[in-house]
Amino acid sequence: MDQPAPQPSAPASIKIQPIGIIRSCFPEKFGIPRQPGLVPDATGTIELYDWIASDSLEGLEQFSHLWVFFQFHKAVARGWKPRVRPPRLGGNKKVGVFASRSPQRPNFLGHSVVAIQGVDQARGLIHIGGIDLLDGTPVIDIKPYIPYTDSLLHAAEGYAPKPVHHFDILFTPESEQACTKYQSQHDVNLQQLIRQILQQDPRPAYHKDDRTYGMRLWDLNIRFTYTSSTITVEHIHKSPT
Repeated sequence: MDQPAPQPSAPASIKIQPIGIIRSCFPEKFGIPRQPGLVPDATGTIELYDWIASDSLEGLEQFSHLWVFFQFHKAVARGWKPRVRPPRLGGNKKVGVFASRSPQRPNFLGHSVVAIQGVDQARGLIHIGGIDLLDGTPVIDIKPYIPYTDSLLHAAEGYAPKPVHHFDILFTPESEQACTKYQSQHDVNLQQLIRQILQQDPRPAYHKDDRTYGMRLWDLNIRFTYTSSTITVEHIHKSPT
């Protein structure tokens, strides 16, 4: 009689210590792009902890992009799930968690390719763009992105082809004035950033109606409404502290 195959052994635990933290324009989950690179003007900073030697960043400025390995820290309390409902399937069909990029993974690990906008080796800072990262995200590791090996042009995209959205993004006079004021104070193109985010349609897959939505960027609360082909930014104001 055939004997059952032995089960692979594994260490009882693996100790992983975060090397830093993400400072992001996204203080809340809603509004974060579902993949990196979709919103080029979404910026942030990787702040390395003091125990990481500044020499560890030497040479990184030669690269244009970076892999960031991180933990979905807000998902830990909910636990992991063997089957999940990806947004790209409308939130109605389940697949195995390893056939998705869901945060509800056994070790809650994620990875993103981001643009390197500047390296401050002395202060342990990496300025990054095109992010899809929540403020306060623990960083586990970083590696340079190598185009000739990391970009596979003929890879199958499964159920997640490149999304195509066509919305006209409008601003009320009040919200346009608020963008101009914020941009003059913070040297950031707020209006362009909002356009890029809303063009990705941040609504949950199961909420595709014309209600009023809100999202936060830095210390701002942005309110906007949908019609079939138009998104109107109604109000922009400071979030209550």
